[in-house]
Amino acid sequence: MLTRKQLELLDFIQKRMDRDGVPPSFDEMKDALDLRSKSGIHRLITALEERGFIRRLAHRARAIEIVKLPDAMLRPGFSATAAQSGFSPKVIEGDRPAAGPPRGAMAVEAAAAMELPVLGRIAAGVPIEAISEVSHHVAVPGSMLSGQGQHYALEVRGDSMIEAGINDGDIVVIRETQTADNGDIVVALVEDQEATLKRFRRRQGMIALEAANPAYETRVYRDDQVKVQGRLVGLIRSY
Repeated sequence: MLTRKQLELLDFIQKRMDRDGVPPSFDEMKDALDLRSKSGIHRLITALEERGFIRRLAHRARAIEIVKLPDAMLRPGFSATAAQSGFSPKVIEGDRPAAGPPRGAMAVEAAAAMELPVLGRIAAGVPIEAISEVSHHVAVPGSMLSGQGQHYALEVRGDSMIEAGINDGDIVVIRETQTADNGDIVVALVEDQEATLKRFRRRQGMIALEAANPAYETRVYRDDQVKVQGRLVGLIRSY
């Protein structure tokens, strides 16, 4: 897996080669990645070469050739932030589903799809009131469901997670869990009253809920103020 800076550099090199037909200079790479010196670019270039993504050609100026691209960069809406975080949305497209049976997942086609309850809306912005009632059901491919435990879906409201590939109006698929690792995107219940979709971090005994949009500040809470309600495993987008 590439680091965020490695992904950013590879993406920058590809875009410049597509535009100009030649790779950018080391100075241009340094400026694009906001690094202080070219030595950092040398290290990133070496790492990309060792992993087989680029090749340096001898005796040629700007002698870099892209050999392959990681799967994350081939997906629409790629961002280095989302790819490095460990979550890359599994997106399926479809129309809004009609109302379905009572709450609970139900097999529609064996191993092909499941119907999950959509438990209302979740804020990808400032927290909104906690969600508890089923609004409708949505069909989800079985391959999208991750690990053990129950799953449910929520409709996203807000744009604080756009750099993680999560847009206003998307349906997110959540696996129920009360624990999370640093970097996971979770449904967090704040002070038993408000629910929000954010990236989870532990910091010196506190919990930080990070947005994936620079317009939103990171919110930091005491450990006892935040309860993890589930972890993001998939996404459904309607057009």
